[in-house]
Amino acid sequence: MQIRESFRKYLEEAIGGDKALVAFSAFDSPASVSVRANPFKKGNCPQGRQVAWSRHGHLLDRRPVFTLDPHFHAGAYYVQDSSSMFVGHAFRWLLETVEVPSERPVRVLDLCAAPGGKTTDLAASLREAYGDRFLLVSNEVMKARAGVLADNVAIWGDPNVVVTSDDPRAFAALEGFFDVIVADVPCSGEGMFRKDEQAQQQWSEDNVALCEARQRRIIADVWPSLAAGGILVYSTCTFNRKENDGNVDWIASELGAEMLFKENVLGAGDGIIRTEYGYSLVPGFVEGEGQYCSALRKTSHDGGQVRMKARSKPARGKEAQPPAELSKLLAADVTLRMKGDKVIAVPENIFQYVSFLEQALHVLAAGCAVGTLKGSTLVPDADLALSLMLSPDAFPYADVDRETALAFLHRDAIVLGDAPKGYVLIRYEGVPLGFVKNLGNRCNNLHPQGRRIRMDVK
Repeated sequence: MQIRESFRKYLEEAIGGDKALVAFSAFDSPASVSVRANPFKKGNCPQGRQVAWSRHGHLLDRRPVFTLDPHFHAGAYYVQDSSSMFVGHAFRWLLETVEVPSERPVRVLDLCAAPGGKTTDLAASLREAYGDRFLLVSNEVMKARAGVLADNVAIWGDPNVVVTSDDPRAFAALEGFFDVIVADVPCSGEGMFRKDEQAQQQWSEDNVALCEARQRRIIADVWPSLAAGGILVYSTCTFNRKENDGNVDWIASELGAEMLFKENVLGAGDGIIRTEYGYSLVPGFVEGEGQYCSALRKTSHDGGQVRMKARSKPARGKEAQPPAELSKLLAADVTLRMKGDKVIAVPENIFQYVSFLEQALHVLAAGCAVGTLKGSTLVPDADLALSLMLSPDAFPYADVDRETALAFLHRDAIVLGDAPKGYVLIRYEGVPLGFVKNLGNRCNNLHPQGRRIRMDVK
């Protein structure tokens, strides 16, 4: 990597001259590979050295062909940079300081969420801490990336995640709604130098200044939606002080917040570099690609109790109601609703909040798509197979070998000789992959076209 003198100056200012020399040499080494297991699915996750700050994270010595692993498609694990997992570590520590009224779920926003690594980590952490007493809003403003995010959330399978696609300014209408906001803001991408050569070529002091200003605008826009006393987790995948400690200082002084990481509360070790207000993970000191993380508690008085009755949609007439017996397919208390001819199941304890969010935001997905009604027959949705809500006895199933599992994921024709006719759940090593309609001599493959394996599986 050719180091520009201006970048050298920025890095030395952020982490010191001696540490910068180590980082410079590491930028030319290969990128690391790591995965994080889904603790709520029984599938197999590739094993390696445990990530020090994530008990479900594993560093791998080589990069497997994830596309040819059925467990990957089942949402048994997520491929995520180990440095990026540090945000989840900070989030879990901070959750212990969040006071939430017992009568409602904890409400969290992942503001800049695509493609979904941090969202899936937050969802698993919230479920471990609160069971199903949480609501996680996962937002991505870019429409194409929001579609990828929605797919990854569906594959992960947690029904308490709501996917939205809105500019941060839209959240200002939700005054005081969120207990925690995680903002992994767009940055100059210095932590992507080993993975993306264009990130090196596009780096400039002007781009750093542009990102610094954009990050401030994003946080200022979303700030009203954070409850007074709520927590902001601020992170980037860059190293310079302007986008990191400098912006944390600005948030504290201009928006009104108390810095939570001025002391080494997380016990930084394992190569993590302490900065003035946070933590920096830099190649050469950790095996990951790069991450900065800090946190603040809101002290300003705006962001009080959200007024949920203030916004209502015009009446649309009586909506069709799905058959109540469909709830038997789900191992959770849900509210069933119709979107066109599609049946959607939303966990009962977050339904009122989902309805409220739909009045102010562009909600792409909430709960789980159960299936499509064709007359009185339900055609099960692919998302139902992957959802944590699916009842284990909802459908007959067929356990298939790896060859058949990959053929199903490739959307090839498969034959299930011993399975009953009708809708059958395809499982690999006991883990659901999706549905087919078994006709006896052949099966109609219900795996979504957009998720199919495109490479040769034979």
